[in-house]
Amino acid sequence: MTDAEENMKTKKIKFKFSWLAAYVFLIILTILMLYPILYVVLGSFKTNQELVMGGARLLPEVFILNNYIEAWELANFARYTLNSIFISSMVMIGILILSSMSGYCFARRDFPLKNFIYGMLIAFMFVNIGSVSLRPLFELSIRFNLHTSLWAVILISIGTAQATNIFLVRGYMNTLPKELDEAAAIDGCSFFGIYYRIILPLLKPVLATIALLSFRGAWNEYILPLVFTINNPDKRPLTVGVISLKNVSDGAAAWNIMFAGSTMSIVPIIILFLLTSRYFMSGMTVGAVKG
Repeated sequence: MTDAEENMKTKKIKFKFSWLAAYVFLIILTILMLYPILYVVLGSFKTNQELVMGGARLLPEVFILNNYIEAWELANFARYTLNSIFISSMVMIGILILSSMSGYCFARRDFPLKNFIYGMLIAFMFVNIGSVSLRPLFELSIRFNLHTSLWAVILISIGTAQATNIFLVRGYMNTLPKELDEAAAIDGCSFFGIYYRIILPLLKPVLATIALLSFRGAWNEYILPLVFTINNPDKRPLTVGVISLKNVSDGAAAWNIMFAGSTMSIVPIIILFLLTSRYFMSGMTVGAVKG
C-alpha cells in the first residue's frame, strides 16, 4: 500500500469517527431534551403516589386515564383553553401584520434614520428586561383601563416581540428580486399595493415560521397573564390555570393532575407545528442567512 493510499484510508477513518461522534452527541442531546417531556406525558397516566415515590422511572405501573378527566373538570379547562386560543391568535395576527409591513419598509423603502432605527431594533433582540418592565406596563394599562382585559396581555405581547420577526422578514425580503416591485410600480401599483398583492404572498414561508414562533410564545407565556389575571380567574390562560391544578387535593400536591393538564396544553402547539412544518425550516434558514 502506497503512502497516498494510507493517508486516504486514515482520512476516511477520521471522517467516519467524526461523524460517529457527532451522531452520539446528537442522540445524547435528543434524549436529554425529550426526557422531561416524556416524563410529564407518561407521568400524567400515573397515580400521585407513584409519581412522588417512583423516582425517575418513566413507565407507569397502570395507565390511568381518569387524570385527564379530573384535570379537565377541576381546572375549567374549556374556558382556559378558549382564553389561550384567543390570546395566542390575536398576538400571532398582530405580529404577522406589523412584522411583515415593517420588514417590507426596511427592505424596500428609504427614510431618515433607517439604518439607525433598524440597528436599535436588532440590539433589542439581545436585551431582555423581563419582570423589570412589568410594573410600568401595568401602570400604563391602568391609565388606558386595560388592566382587567386580556387586551393588555395581547398588546404588550405584540409590542415586545417585533425585533426578531422584523429581522426575519427583512432578511427574507432581501432574497426577493426588486424587479418585481419595479414591474408592479410601472403598471401603476402603489407602494401598499405592491406589498399586499406581490410581496405578501411570497412571504408565506417566513410568515409561517413567525406564526408558529409567535403563537408558541404567547401560548407558553406565564408571568404576563398571571399579573393581569390575578384577580380575574375566568380570564386566565392555560399556562396559569394548569399551575392551579397542583393544589386541587388536600395535603400533597396533585402532580399527576397537573401533568395531565400540561400534556393537554401542548396539543394545540403540536397541531400548529404539523400545519406549518412545510414552511418552518425554509423560512428560518433563508431569512436568517440573507439577513
